[in-house]
Amino acid sequence: MPVRFDRRAFLMGSTVAAIAAPAFAGEAQAGPKLIASGGAPVTGHAKLAEFDGWTVYEDQSRRDGVITFVRGDQALVLSKRLEACFDDIEPKYLGLSLKDICLDDADLLADRLLAGGGDPDPETVRRAAPPAGWNYTPEGLYTRMAWTNFVGTRQQGDTMPIFPNGRTRGYRPEHAFPELQGDDMAKKRWEGLLGGWLPAIHKIIEVSPTRYYDLLVFADVKAPDALLVQTWHRTIQYDNGQPVKTAFGYSYAPYPPRRKEPIAAEFYQALFDFAACWQNEVKDQCALTVPDKALGDMVSHAFAKELITRPQGVYPKYGVVDRDYFGPEYDGFQDILTSSLYANLEWGRFNQARAVLDNYFNEFTAPDGMINMRGPETPQFGLTLSLLARYFAYTGDVETLRKHAGKIANTAAILTEMHDLSLKKPADDAGFGLIDGWSESDACLHPDPTLWWKPYWNNSAFAVRGWRDIARVWPVIAPEQVALAADWNRRADQLQAQLVKTLRANVRNDLTPPYVAVLPGAKLTHREAYAEAREKKQRTEQGWAHRVYAEMLHADVLPDDLAQTVIDGVRGHGGTCIGVVANIAPANETHRDQLGFISYGYAQQLLRSGRIEEYLLFLHSHRYHSHTPGTWVAGEVTGIDGDLPLYCIPAQLTIPKLVRWMLVFEASDSETLYLGRAIPREWFASGQPIRIEGAPTRWGRVDLALQGGGEKVSGKVTFHGEERPDEVELSLRLPKDMKVKSIRIGGKTVKLAGDIVTFKPGRAAELSIEVSLAKPILTA
Repeated sequence: MPVRFDRRAFLMGSTVAAIAAPAFAGEAQAGPKLIASGGAPVTGHAKLAEFDGWTVYEDQSRRDGVITFVRGDQALVLSKRLEACFDDIEPKYLGLSLKDICLDDADLLADRLLAGGGDPDPETVRRAAPPAGWNYTPEGLYTRMAWTNFVGTRQQGDTMPIFPNGRTRGYRPEHAFPELQGDDMAKKRWEGLLGGWLPAIHKIIEVSPTRYYDLLVFADVKAPDALLVQTWHRTIQYDNGQPVKTAFGYSYAPYPPRRKEPIAAEFYQALFDFAACWQNEVKDQCALTVPDKALGDMVSHAFAKELITRPQGVYPKYGVVDRDYFGPEYDGFQDILTSSLYANLEWGRFNQARAVLDNYFNEFTAPDGMINMRGPETPQFGLTLSLLARYFAYTGDVETLRKHAGKIANTAAILTEMHDLSLKKPADDAGFGLIDGWSESDACLHPDPTLWWKPYWNNSAFAVRGWRDIARVWPVIAPEQVALAADWNRRADQLQAQLVKTLRANVRNDLTPPYVAVLPGAKLTHREAYAEAREKKQRTEQGWAHRVYAEMLHADVLPDDLAQTVIDGVRGHGGTCIGVVANIAPANETHRDQLGFISYGYAQQLLRSGRIEEYLLFLHSHRYHSHTPGTWVAGEVTGIDGDLPLYCIPAQLTIPKLVRWMLVFEASDSETLYLGRAIPREWFASGQPIRIEGAPTRWGRVDLALQGGGEKVSGKVTFHGEERPDEVELSLRLPKDMKVKSIRIGGKTVKLAGDIVTFKPGRAAELSIEVSLAKPILTA
């Protein structure tokens, strides 16, 4: 769409003033909000443009200077935050050898980060390995791994890649600034997202001690193109800290006189529209305020990236543009559905959850329950059933589930049929009573996929979870089929008992720590199995072991002692990388990779088991080592050697789950609500508010607010629904040198057991939290 052709006419359909009011309502943390102009000082800021009564200013005295829109008593402030995209880490790998890190069975970096006891320090976790994506060569920039980020909108059916020097497939900033030619010159750069989380890429490229370039790129939210993403560009050259030249662009190089470089007012009006649009897109997200504001921004940005990745915000795509994962053969991949449904439900984004659910069951699920995808994953059928039950519990939307009731019942029937087959095995078969099937979709791509048609633990674990959860709500969804719910419950109990019995019999207690292979009867560890397969030039049935462990733990059907054994075995035998589940592969001297997606199931079990320091390490490590710096492209698999990761949306939706669960988390099979279970101790010491509002639970929405300061910690819990959990476990992870004098919940004195206060909420809608300390918290 040419800049001068019909854009102004198109914009006349909705004025800036008209879209501003609904777009900036709410309390989203660190995002763009309309505020009183007195709260946005612009003295000394450069005046950039005017449009429709708005005046635009920017603090150009600093690289992260804010952009401010002012009209009368209203102001919109867009913040900036930058992270280094080059290797500034010394000493490398906390002083350890990369070869030792890769070859050792133990997770040496995790061991070192947790060695001192207490919560891991986020900055030290960041410095444990070079940033993802910095280690590229000019030759490599013209492969399928070339781009480092992408932009887009909800309405378009594709995305636009952004390269290190800020160019797209259609626009090059080096046309105006020849010094920006090529990506090798852009190695020393910082990147961030405008407004903290908006999908607008901000770059600082330093070319000399006295010169740098400041670039902004974002997609035109007003563009009506079906596929093509139109892009806005701004490039400023700074010499000795002063702006000396500014150029604007829209999608393509100028073609005068028809296509001219846009003027400043057009760019900033488009930027205002952009900010308003995206704030509106996430306005239903639970409000979050935490001391580490970047975590809240990562949550909002993940949901924005999902809308960009999915054509029209709904149709499933695993990846984007030309990096393999955009092909339609991936569209029915179950992990796209389950990761999205889970994250959107946890953050109250029910409309998006319903759209994703409806799309998948309409377009990718056959009447017999089978999915339209080349390699169905047996455990994901169970997870799907569990999430459908969660959807009903959170939303009460029985109409959507009744519409798909036949397909849901047949999804469950896929597992019951396979369970029946498992019971026909000989009683002395190692996998008797356990469900066979592919655990990983990619098994279907090999010449003999039957090698992986085996009774992997996660097949059965998620069948148990799925049957049990869907059985709870099925009498409401399909009251004429209550017998099915009874059968699912019976099978869940039977299969769980067999799973636990067989799993205990397969613990390798001769190893330190004890170890459980990925399926019954396997005698080798996954590393030994890979080594044997390499020697024999064969494949191993223990492929994709990471998926087995993460999903087995995620299902929450193992007794805690057995779950702990699995965790210890995974971490102690080459299965984690800086605390995140590793992409388990043959041991080698050069790389050890993190699994950016599905690994959240492992983290969830860490949380359940009270291994909070390890949970926080997982959170920080995923943030810094499974995402590129600043602009947060999440990798499906990300090495710790600085290579550019391959993006997939399930990896991007991991941080929202982790942040939600650290504050509000539900027990799977008891009426227990966990609050504040993984709040870092330093957050209380900061004296800053810790708050989540409207977190969905099966008892209704819940607010949690806590804040330390002086000689107390205060807060409250608010229940918005009619139901209540039987009990609440509130964790007060105070700094270890803080001694508690007394605690009152809802005016009643309670006792602290370790870090936990347990209380029964009764029918109260709001309960105050009052903690008196023996000595003041020293606030930062």
